[in-house]
Amino acid sequence: MAEAQREAWITGVGIVSTLGEGPETHLRKLMEGRAAADTTTFAPLIVHPLAPVNFDAQIPKKGDQRQMEQWQRIGTYAAGLALDSAGVKGKSEILSHMDMIVAAGGGERDLAVDSTILSGYPRAQDHAAFLNERLMSDLRPTLFLAQLSNLLAGNISIVHGVAGSSRTFMGEEAAGIDAVRVALARIAAGQSDIALVGGAQNAERLDMLLLYEFGGFNLKDHFAPVWERGAKPGFALGSLGAFVVIEARHYAEKRGAKPLARLTAVVSSHSRREPGGVTAALAQLWERIKARIKPGHAALLSGATGAAPMTGEERAFLEAHSDLAVRATGSYVGHSMEPQFVMNVALAAVALGHGSLFPPLDKTGLERPMDGDLQQIVVTGVGHWRGEGLALVERVG
Repeated sequence: MAEAQREAWITGVGIVSTLGEGPETHLRKLMEGRAAADTTTFAPLIVHPLAPVNFDAQIPKKGDQRQMEQWQRIGTYAAGLALDSAGVKGKSEILSHMDMIVAAGGGERDLAVDSTILSGYPRAQDHAAFLNERLMSDLRPTLFLAQLSNLLAGNISIVHGVAGSSRTFMGEEAAGIDAVRVALARIAAGQSDIALVGGAQNAERLDMLLLYEFGGFNLKDHFAPVWERGAKPGFALGSLGAFVVIEARHYAEKRGAKPLARLTAVVSSHSRREPGGVTAALAQLWERIKARIKPGHAALLSGATGAAPMTGEERAFLEAHSDLAVRATGSYVGHSMEPQFVMNVALAAVALGHGSLFPPLDKTGLERPMDGDLQQIVVTGVGHWRGEGLALVERVG
């Protein structure tokens, strides 16, 4: 369990998604109940596309942009927003020792090259020679580099000057959970004073959609909020970038930074995916933080995917805590694998700063209005295949 022996503050939020960019835009559209999904571009599959973004605003050099794939542009852009939000953009005396923890996937495919190889391979007389020739002549070095998960951290360092220690986690949803957990643990233990934590996902990719379609995970044909997908389960992938700046309270106060929220605890596990396994794992994680929960002043922000059977098992856990208001962000921004947990931690900080939850978007009755004073939000993360986690985010003051 990562627990704040030294108090950890979230002092910066950088988010971009299908709702737009920045905390204010996200809060406004969440409060208006705006859920937008693209049902035509990749029909019958449904995605939440990235809102229009001017990458020049955070990645001014065109050369830097060209050597990145889209998911890295999204992440580098969101990281810049977080640094701006925390008031450390361009401050080399802080950036020189700022730690960075990134949750990343494996990069994007060159579909033209893939198609050439797949169509030519059956006709080749010497398969090994054909593959070697195509790989040597068709793959650009910059494309290969763009596939490396730790290059997102590298690009953030190049563009924004973040030069402390760097860690990259892979492993879909669990990567995002562990990125936040490790950041908090290092700050709590006095091993880090300030950290940039987050990730990015480009969902508008045929190779990515095909990958998850092989597993039967994609939402198809008709969009519905997360809890209303029981008859036709699945997740709608979402393009987004999410980064937060987390720092020790004493460090933030020394530089005059104001907290957006307090990150109090992050707990995670890796349950057996047998019937009831996810529900039991979440219940066990809850036992580790429940002493901190303030009845009547806490809510649950769910990262439920919409895919079966995991969403149903998470719902069983949430129904066991019916005294807490629930909201599923996947209904709005889609599901983004690695950065999903970080996005929800960021949205929790935004909601706490606003003082209230956004309205329910659910006809099943799970999501209900919250009347009490919002002081705490528990963020859930349940992987579509593996990994569970909870974070406790609290209002400061």
